[in-house]
Amino acid sequence: MIEAIEDLGLRRADGTRRVVVTGTGAVSSAGVGVGALWDAVCAGHTCIAPISSFDTEGYEVSLAAEVRGFDATEHGLSKKEARRMDRFVQYAMVASDEAIAQSGLDMEAEDPYRVAVVFGTGIGGIDELECGFKALFEKGPKRVSPLFIPTMIGNIAAGGLAIRYGMKGACLDIVTACATGTNCIGHAVRDIRHGYADVALVGGTEEAVNPLCIAGFSNLGALSKSSDPRAASLPFDARRSGFVAGEGAGALVIESLEHALSRGATIIAEIAGYGCTGDAYHMTAPDPDSDAIERAMRMALAEGGFSPEDLGHLNAHGTGTLANDSTEARALAGLCGDAARNIPVTSIKGTVGHTLGAAGALEAIVCALSVARCTVPPTAGYSQPDPDCPVSVVAGSAITGLKQKVALSNSLGFGGHNACLAFSPYEANEEVGHARRIGID
Repeated sequence: MIEAIEDLGLRRADGTRRVVVTGTGAVSSAGVGVGALWDAVCAGHTCIAPISSFDTEGYEVSLAAEVRGFDATEHGLSKKEARRMDRFVQYAMVASDEAIAQSGLDMEAEDPYRVAVVFGTGIGGIDELECGFKALFEKGPKRVSPLFIPTMIGNIAAGGLAIRYGMKGACLDIVTACATGTNCIGHAVRDIRHGYADVALVGGTEEAVNPLCIAGFSNLGALSKSSDPRAASLPFDARRSGFVAGEGAGALVIESLEHALSRGATIIAEIAGYGCTGDAYHMTAPDPDSDAIERAMRMALAEGGFSPEDLGHLNAHGTGTLANDSTEARALAGLCGDAARNIPVTSIKGTVGHTLGAAGALEAIVCALSVARCTVPPTAGYSQPDPDCPVSVVAGSAITGLKQKVALSNSLGFGGHNACLAFSPYEANEEVGHARRIGID
């Protein structure tokens, strides 16, 4: 049976199932919706601005990529639901509603135990944590909200999504700092590949534009102190001086190819491979020899049956910190040799800042659309090449008409977490069924 299925193209050479993307959803500083995100990154716009959610007097940092004017009740949540959810859960709900709607997934027609949720956050309910501390120290233990714990804990985004849609398969919150979103997607890909699930709702969410977070990251020396929104988040640029905190959520519906075709789903792209390694080096700094990052990229390509010569572009982690970008550039050079100088590299953090636990999911969406639309967006703000980053950063305007075999999306997290996803365009095989590759209008 496996050989027959392989002949039809439904399975990989090793007999495991192919995994495809059928729905995407986003909340970011570009606005609500994947369309707003895609338009902003392709135009090279920056959505970074002075922080409006709290007074930054006394802070060295004044800019962030906030989700401004967000009201969850305008996007499908009731007032009661919104009151019981911290922002990171609200973002996850709104992004997931969009992804589910686009995918056309009908849970009434599914075995709920075959639908998983793998949705993470790097920090979780930091707003509620601050409120709880304030209530405890100013008013005493009896004044701490009885909903403090279920509102604050990071896994409540995944749990809440499972409850919202009735998904009863594995329900997980993977926390690997800034690699969270990518690790969540990758874990679910493996579960679907090996038959533990047919469908998964995956992604990441974050609400880290918060007084405590901004103070902590700033005192760590990780944040850009620029007051100019166009000169703050500068991935791979010689002027870069730190990242800009962002917030939001990215959600994807992924499923086995045979499941997607059986229900007539429209396929956006295929997730061809996943690589995951650890630096085992430092609490916050990447290992400068970049071997572990390179290994994760090589693993993702190899799992998809690709070689480094097939790489169309890299959607880089590209935070705008000195150490990250130079190390990631070395990893690409190690992977591709001299050819690395000709491979388009982009980072969406010039547009939406660094969304931490949500970053990998938002970047996965952009990477999937990039291979589907033959378009590589520019890196907003980039203008001055750095000799320490000898890579071909896309600047100014998007590259269009670039048909790719495969593209990589990197995520790197504090603690030495490295994760990489390989996306390839889905080409319908008439023997398999009728499906088509699309982007999002």
